[in-house]
Amino acid sequence: MSENSDPFLKHYRGYFKNLLKWEELDALWQRLRIDHDKEWYVYAVGETPPQQPVDSEQLARFIEEIDTLLRNEHDEDYCGIVYVDEVDQPGFIKIYDPNNLGSSCGSGSAPPPLPGWILSQLPPSDLNVAFPPPANRRRWWQRVFGN
Repeated sequence: MSENSDPFLKHYRGYFKNLLKWEELDALWQRLRIDHDKEWYVYAVGETPPQQPVDSEQLARFIEEIDTLLRNEHDEDYCGIVYVDEVDQPGFIKIYDPNNLGSSCGSGSAPPPLPGWILSQLPPSDLNVAFPPPANRRRWWQRVFGN
């Protein structure tokens, strides 16, 4: 399936708002906790994409754990590493790993890093397949391991 025909990939490439303040992230988590009608897929990028959405208890646990991780490992007084498609009606959330930020805005010559985690109401597609590492990285990997 091409990027243009895959709803998940099309949405992934769409417009997202950066949550700059920790208070904005708190408000997002609260929206997700109280809106029990929505189903969410929790995708750890690099792992096999989930086939089923999580239940409300799993979502609450993920929110608690990821919030702790972000606050402990992103040692800044601002958030800035969580992006949401629509603040008031979220349906797709990108969470970048504080230990693999690179240039998430993509302003440099290298492509931006993939998020560490995605919360989506759409079934996820494998981002590592859709956006493979640059050829120079594959060549490096092949050289190291002789593949």
